[in-house]
Amino acid sequence: MKTAKFFTDEESIRIQTVQKELFALAADVVQEGDEEKISLYLGRAVEQGMLQRDVFGINPIVKDTETALIVAEEIGLTRGSVVSVLLWSMVKSGAASLDEIRKDFGEEVAHILHGLMRIREVYAKSATVGSENFRSLLVTFAEDMRVILIMIANRVCVMRQIKDNDNVEAQRKVSMEAAYLYAPLAHKLGLYKLKSELEDLSLKYLEHDAYYHIKEKLNETKRSRDAYIERFLKPLDEKLQAAGLHYHMKGRTKSIHSIWQKMQKQHVDVDGVYDLFAIRIILQSPPEREKMECWQVFSIITDMYQSNPKRMRDWLSVPKSNGYESLHITVLGPEQKWVEVQIRTERMDDIAEHGLAAHWRYKGIRSGESGVEEWLAGVRSALETNDDAQLMDQFRLDLKEDEVFVFTPKGDIFKLPTGATVLDFAYHIHSKVGNQCVGARIGGKNVTIRQKLQSGDQVEILTNSNQSPKQDWLGIVTTTRARAKVRQSLKEMESRQALLAKEELERKMKNKKLDYEEPVLMHTMTKLGYRIVTDFYAALADGKLDMNAVLEAYAQQQRFDHGEVEKQAPTLSADQFVMPEDEKTKRQTEQGDVLVIDQNLKGLDFQMAKCCQPVYGDAVFGFVTSGGGIKIHREDCPNAPQLRQRFGYRIVKAKWAGKRGSQYPITLRVIGNDDIGIVNNITNIISKEEKILLRSISIDSNDGLFNGSLTVMLDDTSRLQQLIKKLKTVKGVKNVSRS
Repeated sequence: MKTAKFFTDEESIRIQTVQKELFALAADVVQEGDEEKISLYLGRAVEQGMLQRDVFGINPIVKDTETALIVAEEIGLTRGSVVSVLLWSMVKSGAASLDEIRKDFGEEVAHILHGLMRIREVYAKSATVGSENFRSLLVTFAEDMRVILIMIANRVCVMRQIKDNDNVEAQRKVSMEAAYLYAPLAHKLGLYKLKSELEDLSLKYLEHDAYYHIKEKLNETKRSRDAYIERFLKPLDEKLQAAGLHYHMKGRTKSIHSIWQKMQKQHVDVDGVYDLFAIRIILQSPPEREKMECWQVFSIITDMYQSNPKRMRDWLSVPKSNGYESLHITVLGPEQKWVEVQIRTERMDDIAEHGLAAHWRYKGIRSGESGVEEWLAGVRSALETNDDAQLMDQFRLDLKEDEVFVFTPKGDIFKLPTGATVLDFAYHIHSKVGNQCVGARIGGKNVTIRQKLQSGDQVEILTNSNQSPKQDWLGIVTTTRARAKVRQSLKEMESRQALLAKEELERKMKNKKLDYEEPVLMHTMTKLGYRIVTDFYAALADGKLDMNAVLEAYAQQQRFDHGEVEKQAPTLSADQFVMPEDEKTKRQTEQGDVLVIDQNLKGLDFQMAKCCQPVYGDAVFGFVTSGGGIKIHREDCPNAPQLRQRFGYRIVKAKWAGKRGSQYPITLRVIGNDDIGIVNNITNIISKEEKILLRSISIDSNDGLFNGSLTVMLDDTSRLQQLIKKLKTVKGVKNVSRS
């Protein structure tokens, strides 16, 4: 019969023994009929030959049964967890479905098994199980805390059974996972016994010689060590009793793994680790006498034995941030041996052993994300108060609210903020990958660069050497890192394109037998409406300026500057200015002559005032400067009253010609709530407007208020009013005004 062949005689006996012990232990919580139904599932799976031994040759039924015993005995979980573990191999092998489990054993068991299967899928993807990211991911994907606890129990069970296994490579891999993943999790959860067992067993398999060397040394010295502790405590016990203190004392030997760590850190042999054990004196003190009695014990001990002031730790006066309170002293005991003594009350000992994860922090285990710590503290609380499934669910760590974990095809894990896109991930890997990203493949499906990532996604970035960053990518990426890289790439591209445009312009000048002269080019740029060289070359690169038109303007300006052509109209100073008779440049009004502003106006030097930045359509006036030019100001310019009062004789009436001029810079002030995405929303509106360019943006945030200054290029007031109206519709914007 297949059932008999699947189990050795030793395994059959072991399963019967463990099952008997397990169901006796869980008799109060296991439902009637559970044992029989589990046996039916087991028999069916074995008969169909669907169960397979693992790489160590361990029988899955033996492993599940012994894991269930650890879950019930060591961790204290009840029916849902125990039954789930016993059925785990059935579900993994496909011998039973979750729907069948749900029907026969209820939603709770199916829920836990579903979580175990999700963890198994994620686990299979990653090669970096020792990373803090992976530990966080495991916790994230556990649908409730019992899944993680079962995983720890399962690993303890495996580590116990691979002692004499010949598969050394698999043994080392499992041991490293135990040391770097499961032991820290067990420690954070307060499962100290399981944590120490995992650490010692992993050391046994990874550092075989060191493990047995320490073990032999401890065995050799156990009797003498116990005798020494008794000699140390006997006179101390008499003094404490004479002082009328109520207390109890206990000694503990450090674990083999802990001793090995000290040997590595201090570069000594076992004999050089002087604090192989510690003694705790735990006082039964009322709250108002705790500190006084602790210091009293300290005084008694240091009167008897010489203390090492460098090893003194006072967490009584100022407790640790996690609430840990205790006095630690190291004294020179009999035979000139150093002994560590910890003095605390029962309340302090309870906090140190069970409360707020203080013990694992005291041991120096680095804390992970704050969310993980809070969740684990809640888990410990639930375990220690014997609360079960209903209470456990509230401690689920839902890190998806803050972050997502995604895999590369090789199994490496990356952590990104929630809402991160494929493009964010590409830039997270490398700038070059981001710049050439055209999409990704997730779960065998091609997705765009806009696709938002979910925890557990295995993402393969697709690139194309012809791809380059676009301006709208700034609206796709969500991380600061990616946005900065996109901006940097766009700036570099603009610089490269401007350089190419400059080279092309100089080459065409050479072809047309035109000498390159910087002053002439500057004059040409000014005539074409460009004050900044980079803007000029960028316009050439984008095609906004025609290369041939620029060359023609340059040639004309060069002849003009060299006096080769007759100047059509000399530039007049403002005080000599006489309005031409041309209808285009002269308008008679009831108030007198008016200067008509036209970009084609010849022979007159005028500029737009920077203080008020007038735009076509604004009510304006001209002001004759001391240099003879004219500055065009808005009628409502903040400097207008002073100019009119002090220099009324320099004021020139002005108005715009019917034809619009070039674009003008306008500064807008935007005030609103400092909400996430408000800047992105504002810039998106501006980028969608035709013939409006965003030149600069300055942001200041204070006390929840957003204060921004935007400089845009536009050609008339009608476009300005439309833009202001649209900006006011942005959620969170309180006011938009023109500077």
